[in-house]
Amino acid sequence: MRIRALLAAFALTGLLAGCGANEAAEPAASGPAKAGGTLYVLSDRATNLFDPGKSSSLPITSLGLVHRRLTAWDGAPGKTTTVVPDLATNTGKVSDGGKTWTYTLKDGLKFSDGSPITSADVRWGVERSFTPAFSGGLAYHKALLDSGATYRGPFEGKDLTSIETPDAKTIVFHLARAYGDWPWVASTPAFAPVPKGKGNEATYGEHPIASGPYQVTKYQSGVEIRLQRNPNWSKETDPIRGGLPDEVVFQLGQQSSVISKRLIDDSGNDKFAFGLPFVAPAQLAQVQGNAAAKQRVVTSKSGALAYLAINTTRGKLTDPKVRQAFQYAVDKGAYQVASAGSAALAGDVATTLITDGIAGREKFDLYPAPPAGDPAKAKALLTEAGLPGGLDNLVLVASNANDYAAKAQAIQAGLARAGIKVTIKTLDSDAFEEATTGNTADYDLVLTSWQPDFPSPNANLQPLFATSEIGNGAYNSSRYSSPEVDRLIEEAQSTVDPAEAAKKWAQLDRRIMQDSPVVPLIFTRNSFLHGSGVTGFAIPDFPAYPNYLQVGLTR
Repeated sequence: MRIRALLAAFALTGLLAGCGANEAAEPAASGPAKAGGTLYVLSDRATNLFDPGKSSSLPITSLGLVHRRLTAWDGAPGKTTTVVPDLATNTGKVSDGGKTWTYTLKDGLKFSDGSPITSADVRWGVERSFTPAFSGGLAYHKALLDSGATYRGPFEGKDLTSIETPDAKTIVFHLARAYGDWPWVASTPAFAPVPKGKGNEATYGEHPIASGPYQVTKYQSGVEIRLQRNPNWSKETDPIRGGLPDEVVFQLGQQSSVISKRLIDDSGNDKFAFGLPFVAPAQLAQVQGNAAAKQRVVTSKSGALAYLAINTTRGKLTDPKVRQAFQYAVDKGAYQVASAGSAALAGDVATTLITDGIAGREKFDLYPAPPAGDPAKAKALLTEAGLPGGLDNLVLVASNANDYAAKAQAIQAGLARAGIKVTIKTLDSDAFEEATTGNTADYDLVLTSWQPDFPSPNANLQPLFATSEIGNGAYNSSRYSSPEVDRLIEEAQSTVDPAEAAKKWAQLDRRIMQDSPVVPLIFTRNSFLHGSGVTGFAIPDFPAYPNYLQVGLTR
């Protein structure tokens, strides 16, 4: 995800690495979690999607409170996140060389209305996500399911023939090609069950039929969403969700600075609340000077990859040697300071593409240089490429949100020391997305970031570097196209054995970096604040967001 469209607005707000608080990402609370009470989620959004067909929500965040999926994620601080069964009895039985995946549902599963959850309901949920009116959610399955390219959903009276439900508990997926990460795909929102025949209305997300521990009982856009216990949810079949609070209330439309202040003050119901956005930058100094509040800041170990994309189709930038010069020209230390005030508060300097916390990641540095860069080395490479005078008139595109103008200026200054002159063009969020993901590319450089949609190197590399992801709203902003890399991506995707696949992805990381389509900058960190009555509030090694499903209260 560029913190994939849905999360872009809040996932890049500060890189606020905790002010030294909770550096091991352990939750601070005044006592053990107890069942009961009301948990408040303070949100800077006007809405919150509870329609699985439209959602990009991570399995451990808000959608997971209401909807279960075939598979889920099991992660914790200091632990590699793994895929585990949720509605299904296992993470999938594979056959046909990785092209066929079969799931069996657990016994005793029920919707919030008391009706049984069947394989037909899971199938309906997946099919429903193909309906054009319900677009916007994660769509990995749409390209993978055989015949999925032309399917338009079940409301036209047609089934997707690549999904079979031979009985009420069995569901079989036939893929167009082998795909080893299908168990991760089965954890995405579309694999939440929707009762067959329902969900045709655009407002389904305001009153969905729940399969998780909570059901939506009030939905007032811009004001409040209230979740109450689903009486038909069974903890015995669901080890992933604690289901501890009696109610979860989303208070919508709050300013992020106000959210931080309320949580720092820690009074009334705010003791039993946490903030959905990152800690507001203006509140950092106040948190640092407040011992009690400082203990309630939880910081991720790592996070999204911030990077500088180089348009590989543009002028002199088509030469890999020229692009390699950027690896030495960029001042990553200055980018850290621009991001969070100091290198100590920002995320670690990045030299690879695969995100920290993902199995199979290997650390390496093909272009070793100090954090401030090596302008002399950059100039030497440019001279070798026939550019002894450097480069002029390059356009760097950045969003005008989340201090990206200041971050772009840090990049601009570093490049100037290496003889690369850049003009910064800032755009609002919508214009930025259109400019960098559309079918034209009127830029030389893009400053952005990426967090994988699931914890596999596949979700790091394929969306950013496959030829198929150029334009049409996709995220290959480098316009990078390599037949060899495309072949290696498909080969790695087709590898079912995780250990073997991890080796192939690590090799791909190195191969792509040899061509230098991007300059990795830092692996960002996210900090969140909670009230003193909240416990179980922890951030796993991946993703860099709290696990909402295990949060409880101390009263």
